[in-house]
Amino acid sequence: MARINVLAEDVDLDAPFLIEGLPGVGLVGKIAADHIVEAFDMVHYANVHCDGIPPVVTYPEDDSRLTTPVRVYADPDRGLLVLQSDVPVSPAAATEFADCVSGWFAEEDVTPLYLSGRPAEKGTEPPALYGIATGDGADHLERAGIDVPSEMGLVTGPTGALLSHALENDTTAVGLVVESDPQFPDPEASRALITNGLAPIADVDIPTDALVDRADEIQRAKEQLAMRMQDVEEESTEARPLRMYQ
Repeated sequence: MARINVLAEDVDLDAPFLIEGLPGVGLVGKIAADHIVEAFDMVHYANVHCDGIPPVVTYPEDDSRLTTPVRVYADPDRGLLVLQSDVPVSPAAATEFADCVSGWFAEEDVTPLYLSGRPAEKGTEPPALYGIATGDGADHLERAGIDVPSEMGLVTGPTGALLSHALENDTTAVGLVVESDPQFPDPEASRALITNGLAPIADVDIPTDALVDRADEIQRAKEQLAMRMQDVEEESTEARPLRMYQ
């Protein structure tokens, strides 16, 4: 039965922002989400049981207790939730997954911040970032000074399904799209997401020095998942331009 099982009932949250960290292009959302959970030592708040999540379990280092591969972490002092995922969501069940978590977001008065990588060649300039939105999400983007897209585009995968759900149901959501490496984990793009997108929207100072210092380590640690994502490309969240004439 699809549900979000809250574990930390004593955690008090008041209209928090939720950062989505599903695996996608460059693993930008996952790297950002994992970093924030670790940087703030966030509380394991809930386990996610939704269609589309593989029937597997995960176990942490130095701990025998099993957890679900998709979890929610909380930081009530900063008004943050993070959706952390160790596995991709099946594209065949992306709609059911979106219905499952979005219903809970509405009940908890959550404003979701959805993250996506846009494949781009690496250059000398910092990766470009822009925002998209539904409902009152555009107000958050304007307040944070985040650019709008320079060309028409499309968001696919589970994150696309989540944004589609928000649009269809006229709820507020923010999407952040960053240029990222199309083949390998991209900590630099994740840092741009955090520094130029998540931090100003949530009005939270999020340190990223460790993300930069450990970039090589992070890249190696995520390589295996990135290779799996290439094998099942249709499962990957991705933003891409829609060029009408090419």
